[in-house]
Amino acid sequence: MFKNRMKKLLSAVALSTLAFGTLTSTSTYTVSAETGKDPEVENIIFLIGDGMGPAYQTAYRYFKDDLETEQMEDTIFDPYLVGMQTTYSADAYFDGGEEDEQENIPDSAATATAMSSGVKTYNGAIAVDRKKEDTKTVLETAKQQGKATGLVATSQINHATPAAFGTHDESRNNYDQIADDYFDNLVDGEHVVDVLLGGGIDFFIRDDRNLAKEFQKDGYSYIETRKKLLHDKNEQVLGLFAPIGLDKAIDRTEGQPSLAEMTMSALERLKKDEDGFFLMVEGSQIDWAGHDNDIVAAMSEMEDFEQAFAKAIEFAEQDGETLVVATADHSTGGLSVGRDGEYQWNPEIIRAAEKTPDYMAAQIAEGADITAILEENIGFQLTEAEIDTVKNAYKEADKQDEEALVLAIDDAIEKIFDIRSGTGWTTEGHTGVDVPVYAYGPGADHFTGHIDNTDNAANIFRLLGASSDEEAGDELAETATNYPNGILAGVMLALVGGLLVFKRKTSTKKQGQTP
Repeated sequence: MFKNRMKKLLSAVALSTLAFGTLTSTSTYTVSAETGKDPEVENIIFLIGDGMGPAYQTAYRYFKDDLETEQMEDTIFDPYLVGMQTTYSADAYFDGGEEDEQENIPDSAATATAMSSGVKTYNGAIAVDRKKEDTKTVLETAKQQGKATGLVATSQINHATPAAFGTHDESRNNYDQIADDYFDNLVDGEHVVDVLLGGGIDFFIRDDRNLAKEFQKDGYSYIETRKKLLHDKNEQVLGLFAPIGLDKAIDRTEGQPSLAEMTMSALERLKKDEDGFFLMVEGSQIDWAGHDNDIVAAMSEMEDFEQAFAKAIEFAEQDGETLVVATADHSTGGLSVGRDGEYQWNPEIIRAAEKTPDYMAAQIAEGADITAILEENIGFQLTEAEIDTVKNAYKEADKQDEEALVLAIDDAIEKIFDIRSGTGWTTEGHTGVDVPVYAYGPGADHFTGHIDNTDNAANIFRLLGASSDEEAGDELAETATNYPNGILAGVMLALVGGLLVFKRKTSTKKQGQTP
């Protein structure tokens, strides 16, 4: 009888441990049952929606919703959600001099360095640590292993996020030096990045140096139009499609490729390498829309990024050896889906825009008729009061410089969309909220649960068979942080509960009672 009770007790402990451990964790990574090794990953596609905090994903789900159905449909992202990540930087612990504000909300340079190198650093740092020493990046490691490498962005390609994967600089603002580093930074005598696609002509073709010609001399194609991108087949390419950043997706001309087109072009080139590849793709201007508090641009850029993500997933599904990870570096603007106490958010207003407020403001500042431009590019009936707010903004800023004039008009038009749609903003800067993580393919389980942005690099290093300090075989970054604690707590609770039950049964039997 005692043995039977002990068997039941131990069974209860085992079941309670499993249940509690499962409930208190999100997931754990899987390894081969036969070998205990990590899954083999031939290719890695790492996508970053710059500034894409949780509210952007929620707003985009509303934006894409089919109003003919009662249930709100998933976006392409939703089925691949595996966790959330923290984004804080180490700027608060960096002494940058008297004027340094020592911030704890990150910028894109610090977060990109965390994700590319696994190192927390100061705001503005491009793949350097707080001592301003170069950090090893996952892209450089992939190149060192003979893999092809690529960077794609809708900003200038020497902007903070792509730069932190393929270059090193103590300041993100050193755009010329960062552009130079793409050519000068070598791994085993080869340029570290094979495919560079984005904006930035002004930084690569300068009076003091023409990097386009230098890359061409080393066998790269140099292209500046969408048509040439789609027809060029060279495995190494420098593609620059704007003086600085590309136009917003909704404003983009036929001469500029979409983010999805650049992503597919990169994949077509990189997949030819028999050793595999590493590709980073950034939807850069979700962040720019957030800084501008422009909900029209934000949803346009989210759609552009979603289409690129869909192409990456499609490639990985067909390939079978490709890991896809998508996340954000931080959130921007403090976007809220709802404002002023009203329980209503109307994406129909946003879908009615033909162009961004930026585009309309630029046309008006150049002398176009205000009413005509607004009615031509906005598909809902504007009130006279709304049109007057734009006219008044023009009058008040008319004697200022062109940049100030465009900004004043832009703000007035954005306000119309905000109030009509029910969109709120809390800041023109970044916020410190956790951001979503999406993953698919071999190794995807490494990114589950509540992780830190440095865990992205740590896990990619591990999957590449290396680490940030070049010592292969280190432990994987702890991602499902509650799992060990869940097991321990489950064991303790089950033991205590089981012992109490056993004691009660023994006591009641002695008293002649039925338990």
